[in-house]
Amino acid sequence: MILSVSRRTDIPAFYSEWFYQRVREGFVCVRNPMNARQVSRVSISPKVVDCIVFWTKNAAPMMDRLDELKEYDYYVQFTINDYGVEVEPYVPELLRRLETFMRLSERIGRERIIWRYDPILFSDKYTPESHLKSFEKIASALGRYTEKCVFSFVDIYPSKNSGNLKRLGFWQLSPEELDSFAGELARIGKSSGLALATCAEAVDLVRHGIEHNSCIDKALIERITGASLDVGGDGQRGHCRCAKCDDIGSYDTCPHGCIYCYANFRPDIVSDRVKAYDVNSPILCGSIKETDKITERPVKSYKREYEQLTFPG
Repeated sequence: MILSVSRRTDIPAFYSEWFYQRVREGFVCVRNPMNARQVSRVSISPKVVDCIVFWTKNAAPMMDRLDELKEYDYYVQFTINDYGVEVEPYVPELLRRLETFMRLSERIGRERIIWRYDPILFSDKYTPESHLKSFEKIASALGRYTEKCVFSFVDIYPSKNSGNLKRLGFWQLSPEELDSFAGELARIGKSSGLALATCAEAVDLVRHGIEHNSCIDKALIERITGASLDVGGDGQRGHCRCAKCDDIGSYDTCPHGCIYCYANFRPDIVSDRVKAYDVNSPILCGSIKETDKITERPVKSYKREYEQLTFPG
């Protein structure tokens, strides 16, 4: 099993104590986002977890306890943009995030931390020129601390983030402008020693040396673990190349408040769910209810020498 922590919310930044408690207890409960009464109980024993993939904008809160993950292999996708508070209102200031990235890289190794410049959105303030300036500033700081930068262009979800993006004055590049912009990103990345890749993008930028990325990356996990994995694709969305994973996060629980986010629906819902956070609950930002139907999720290691196993946790 590959454990995603998490596409749906920033667990390292806000809920790392809860996650470490789950590691100690050996299992986690996850509510089905499409059916609130269905809850899966999932073993996260090192016997079945091949790798943990962390997603975060601020890894600082989890760093003092990394020794508690010594039985696990893992890597970190660390998003660092250079937006103002009108776009990312509750993200730590840039210098602090850069310092955290560097410290984490020194701790776990540059091959296990990936810089995400993601998503890229354009407006009168955030022009291609300003993005290139920000990208160069961050790339020059992080080139010694990571091997790869992954980027994508903001996706519009009519029921989630389109209103926020419209109020910001969002606009899109033409195909020719986008190609030119990507070429400049590639030039900057190369000068800082970074491989560049896109996340779930249809556009082909291979001629600039920019590959299509797998964020849940089978090849990287095999490199980290030293084992061959028998795992299929996840297909989260169009053009996604990720390997299959189990995500343990909950939607509408991230206090960063980024206006482009598709995982938070309304601030009032987020506020209510954050108030429900209990570090001792098996489920994130909530509790198990009498009306819930709890089922044990069959999980297995994808390492080829393992057979399918179900652990009680």
